[in-house]
Amino acid sequence: MRGSGVLMHISSLPSPYGIGTLGKEAIKFVDFLVKSAQSYWQVLPICPTSYGDSPYQSFSSFAGNPYFIDLDLLCKDKLLTKRECQSYEWGGDATQVDYGILYQNRYPLLHKAFERFAEHTPEDYAQFCREQEDWLEDYALFMALKDAHGGEAWSKWEDGLRFRDPQAMDRAREELAWEIGFWKMLQYLFYQQWGALKSYANENGIRIIGDVPIYVAFDSADVWANPSQFYLDGNLNPIDVAGCPPDAFSADGQLWGNPLFRWDVMKQDGYRWWVRRMEKTSKLFDVIRIDHFRGFDSYYAIPYGHENARYGQWRQGPGIELFRVIEQELGKLHIIAEDLGFLTDSVRNMLSESGYPGMKLFQFAFDSREESDYLPHNYKENCVVYAGTHDNDTILGWLKNAPKECVSYAKRYLKLDKEEGYNWGVMRGVWASVGDTAVVTMQDLLGLGSRCRMNTPSTLGSNWMWRMEPGASDGRLARRIRGQMELYSRAPR
Repeated sequence: MRGSGVLMHISSLPSPYGIGTLGKEAIKFVDFLVKSAQSYWQVLPICPTSYGDSPYQSFSSFAGNPYFIDLDLLCKDKLLTKRECQSYEWGGDATQVDYGILYQNRYPLLHKAFERFAEHTPEDYAQFCREQEDWLEDYALFMALKDAHGGEAWSKWEDGLRFRDPQAMDRAREELAWEIGFWKMLQYLFYQQWGALKSYANENGIRIIGDVPIYVAFDSADVWANPSQFYLDGNLNPIDVAGCPPDAFSADGQLWGNPLFRWDVMKQDGYRWWVRRMEKTSKLFDVIRIDHFRGFDSYYAIPYGHENARYGQWRQGPGIELFRVIEQELGKLHIIAEDLGFLTDSVRNMLSESGYPGMKLFQFAFDSREESDYLPHNYKENCVVYAGTHDNDTILGWLKNAPKECVSYAKRYLKLDKEEGYNWGVMRGVWASVGDTAVVTMQDLLGLGSRCRMNTPSTLGSNWMWRMEPGASDGRLARRIRGQMELYSRAPR
């Protein structure tokens, strides 16, 4: 069945407190999607962000981002007051997230909430902690220990804690009990608010597409609590790390630095860590987009310590076996495979065997030098079509910055004209395609330029910051989108 959605991360919602949250603006955005005849809201990973502020580098694959906890809802629950929330600085630009200010001010404010929470603990809090115990205990201790060590990576902690010596761990749990409770409370509040938002979306016919990065950050509770699952040496340092080899776009390749999975160990225990990860994720989202899907077929390993990705090697991944185990354990999940980039025959076969829809990107389609699989006339129905993703420029930015011959080809192919709006002409091509699902970014619906792109890969300092201006998702825009959905049979029936 044909459907359509909008890609916008939670952080990009309007808010008086520096970053988008799970409160009334999120509810209003669901209402906007309904009025726009959409079926999906796609978000980026909702995990806590670490150095660089990327949602793809998180302290935990299971935890929710405390920044997304809505402060007004905490005021409603009498955990905070409006005056307390307004007494902190949250940044002076409503269109940009200031992560430095958030880091300095959000947690002191949330500690005030914890003091009141501890006095009147909700009845269902203990049940939540029991249900999430398999990851929550390690995560809360990990975050408390990070604070106690001034934010240092776990690899720099004393040996007893690095190697998780039972006596050292027991001592830490006793000494840091209050802070451990604080981090548990944050997860309780996040999960409560996320659950309410997801329920509201589902009740109104909107399904949420969430993102699962293939890799996890080295400085994470995932690696600290499960070192045997990753390629680490006897001192718990990475042996090899993840990345991409050099190509036409990058002479040095991409050095991501994430530790690699010990697929041999994971296979022996039935891929338990991955099954658990997908089980938790399937409860948070209706549809799961798996990032870097090709990495499950074969992955690029770079010796730890190298400055670039020139000297890595390809290794065999678990292939379709992993996804068969996941389906056997959890049933058939609704999964989107991010299969962008250079694909080998074995990757194509894995995707075909899985039955998952892959992705098609318009910004990859119009290379005038060769026929592209990303051109709409080459699509099959079982795919998800995008103009661009969080890693791409906006449509207007791409049309301004891409090679002239590519832009000229796109204009001829899509019959773009200024009167319609170039961004609307490209989105029209996305919606008109045969792909079962079409997704466009909120930036493109608003006709924004390069300054508003979400991420420029392999750069630091200016990413993940864009926020939508208050009132931008209005009724006029919703009506225009709805008209396109009805024209191209993507409106819900």
